[in-house]
Amino acid sequence: MSTDADRLPQFVIAGAPKAGTTALHAALATHPGLYLSPVKEPKYYLTDGRPPPRARQRGPGDAHSAREWIWRREQYLALFDGAPAGTVRGESTPFYLHDRAAQRRLAADVPDVRVVVVVRDPVDRAWSNWVHLRADGLEPEADFARAVEREEQRVAAGWAPFWHYRGLGRYGEQLRDLFTVLPREQVLVLRYRQLVDSPDETLDRVSDHLGVERGVAHAVPPENVKPHVADTPRHRVLSRLARAGAALGAYAPPRVWRQASRPLLAALHAGRAPRPPMPVEVRRAVLAPLLPDIALLEEVTGESFDDWRRDTGRGDFRSRRPA
Repeated sequence: MSTDADRLPQFVIAGAPKAGTTALHAALATHPGLYLSPVKEPKYYLTDGRPPPRARQRGPGDAHSAREWIWRREQYLALFDGAPAGTVRGESTPFYLHDRAAQRRLAADVPDVRVVVVVRDPVDRAWSNWVHLRADGLEPEADFARAVEREEQRVAAGWAPFWHYRGLGRYGEQLRDLFTVLPREQVLVLRYRQLVDSPDETLDRVSDHLGVERGVAHAVPPENVKPHVADTPRHRVLSRLARAGAALGAYAPPRVWRQASRPLLAALHAGRAPRPPMPVEVRRAVLAPLLPDIALLEEVTGESFDDWRRDTGRGDFRSRRPA
């Protein structure tokens, strides 16, 4: 007779959003010794066994997104019922690293869980986060620097974690707290640049961490890279429609709004434009409050992240990965 322990994940990709976790999930899913949940981001440990509260879903599209969270335990356990005997079960929810309550719930429920964390230059990560939300018509602020400046106000107003442009990139604090609830040897910290520049070697490191055979998982093209869209009158009109539709989508089954929104998203993404370089002064302004956390990250991991202190980032997956 199976128990909960036989149906729970044995590993999670816990963070960070916009740091290559979708590509990593897809790559690990090619390994026959691993079983990845069919729902990529169930977000179960973000909940306490109840629906996510509306008070924390007040940003554009948040309430609709929250309808997709899997908060019922039996529904979550069922995600792993299809795992073949002997495979290592896992799921990917990049917000677990940021959410301290999720860290504690995960550690209490699966004390021997293996965790994989991918960290990315926090300014590049925030920029990619903003591009993602702009592309889908949800971010009303056309200026990246101003959107970041509004973060604290938005958080106070109850906007969901994906709007935490700087907050999601405070990896030093996040890992420091994670290491209070899980032993360090259960946590593998990777860099986004390793995943992009040396995927085979990086997948071997993950395979070692998860106790499965090396050289089997293979990289796949990323599917979660959103286009940069120009701020045009057409985009502003379409964005208002997208935000209104997402608000209505909060009252419909998620699959209904996803199906209905496809033509609108296609129209939004048709406005793609070359991604402009980030002005040095903008990068410095976004980076400045994060410098103490980078120092903490270096202290916590024993690694140097000095390249993140530079005036230029390292680009996104599409621009850096050879064709």
